[in-house]
Amino acid sequence: MNIVEKIANRFSKVQPLPAGTHHMQAAEDEKPYRLHLRLNKDGSGLLILNAATVIQLNPTAAEYAFHFIKGAAPEEAASQISKRYRVDKKTALADFTNFADQIHSLISTPDLDPVSFLNFERIQPHSTESTLRLDCAVTYRLAESTHAEYAPVKRVDRELSTAEWQTILDKAWQAGIPHIIFTGGEATLREDLPQLIAHAEKNGQVCGLLTDGLKLVDKEYLELLLQTGLDHVMLILQPDDPRSWKAVEAILPQDLFLTVHLTLNKQNAPHAREIIERLASLAVENISLSASEADLLDELVELMGFANSMRLTVRGDLPVPYSASNPLAIETADDEIPAGAGKAWMYVEPDGDVLPAQGEADKVLGNFLKDDWDRISR
Repeated sequence: MNIVEKIANRFSKVQPLPAGTHHMQAAEDEKPYRLHLRLNKDGSGLLILNAATVIQLNPTAAEYAFHFIKGAAPEEAASQISKRYRVDKKTALADFTNFADQIHSLISTPDLDPVSFLNFERIQPHSTESTLRLDCAVTYRLAESTHAEYAPVKRVDRELSTAEWQTILDKAWQAGIPHIIFTGGEATLREDLPQLIAHAEKNGQVCGLLTDGLKLVDKEYLELLLQTGLDHVMLILQPDDPRSWKAVEAILPQDLFLTVHLTLNKQNAPHAREIIERLASLAVENISLSASEADLLDELVELMGFANSMRLTVRGDLPVPYSASNPLAIETADDEIPAGAGKAWMYVEPDGDVLPAQGEADKVLGNFLKDDWDRISR
């Protein structure tokens, strides 16, 4: 049982703290950090560390986070908590101290998971009614060598301008959406991508990138993205392209959470284990897997097990590359939207139209640039 569960067991139901967003900026061992806490109406919360990690909190943990982010001294926090809950001050002080210790551990740990870390309660992405992530397809343009099937280039009439995307990022932040992932097409084909990342980071949003990674081999460009606030990368591996492997090697040494994605298809399936072994030998820690066709699902499941045996963490909570067949939908019914789509996360097309998930073009929920969030999310 972790510290959050122990706290929860000691407390009876009380009126939750008012919903809202709170901010803290401080330094530890000369290392600056900042925290954003979003309290929900039910008392649960999201704690965002350095616009790099989203920690999902149950109501009791959220209350401890509230006192921490307000800079309360441990004795003061314990006194407030003991008054609100049926717990003695000594126990409240011990619990608050343990909670604070975990936050300090987060602050000093590089390459954090963008969603959750340590012993905090983890909420499955599809189990929450709050939208936690916005997947922003800033362009459907592709590199010349990429097959057109990997993006619906005829789906939209235009791409939004830099200012229009910044407006969407601001509206998302105001709506309480803490996690932005830039995708496409190939997002690095947008010259203003560093500006958009910087804008999201300034808001306090965790910022990720789904990319083929080829442009990140350029050290100056990669450094620019890091300086502007990029927190994590999903690299779409093209195992037959030496440049793709160079991109993996370029990103690995950086202070950046890296996940490598492999789409299993008829061509690479016979060599899939060799690909996984090579990634493991490079010290890649996180991998994402999908299948291009439904009849590869059995092989996909076996490959996931093999990846685990190679001590790779298989991640299923990040978006996958666009394809006409929508790899996520293969694992559900043909006409079913993947669990969590339209709730925990949403997908924005290059013209601002909002879909529950990529490829669901017949289910437009509204336009993020033109419509209010309440209309889109209802």
